[in-house]
Amino acid sequence: MSGAALGPQAAIERALADDERRETRQLGVVDALGRAAAFTGSECNEWAGHATGPGYAAQGNILAGEAVVGEMARAFEDTSGALAERLVAALEAAQAAGGDRRGQQSGALVVERPGGIPESREGIDRIVDLRVDDHEEPIRELRRLLGLHTRMALALETSALYERREWGAAIAATQASLERFPDDPLLLYNLACYESLDGRREAAVAHLAQALAADPTMRESARADSAFGALAGEPQFRALVEA
Repeated sequence: MSGAALGPQAAIERALADDERRETRQLGVVDALGRAAAFTGSECNEWAGHATGPGYAAQGNILAGEAVVGEMARAFEDTSGALAERLVAALEAAQAAGGDRRGQQSGALVVERPGGIPESREGIDRIVDLRVDDHEEPIRELRRLLGLHTRMALALETSALYERREWGAAIAATQASLERFPDDPLLLYNLACYESLDGRREAAVAHLAQALAADPTMRESARADSAFGALAGEPQFRALVEA
């Protein structure tokens, strides 16, 4: 078997084979097939340990106790949705179980997806890259940042439909996004744009009003947005953008 074909456990053994300080190490490996393995050295600081399952390896040291890793694994398994959502749920559950016994300071969330480059403006497979370097509640802040990131990603997903002038599909996709984030001003604004372009004037005005109520700074953009050309003669539209 070549080095490139090593399974997770064999990869860990290879990495630690010549390490004189292996008993101070802690690491986890998950391969592309979801197979996982982990190692916690006997000299790691108490409490230290790990748990593995399909698609994940959870580990930590200087923790409040074994329940921290157990809750991390449980939450990851029980949470549905995107990987980023499952990872943050795991962090939240671990913290609720006691977390690091020294307290909180920082956190990070990184997700890569093979084949993500064509959909990325940056030309990379990394689809989530968030970090909080110094904060009293870093996991709570990561959750907030992930919400912002997700809402922007949902808004950008409809851009291809917009470019193809598939207004109906863009409306449906944005409505689905609003089921998750019902008061998001950018999603409401985009929905109003697509509805205006699709000839749904009444709905467009109503959703634009919601967007501007949530974020009045969008008023200037709406006033100059060609997507609202069909509404230019509507008194309700003029009242909104000239307020």
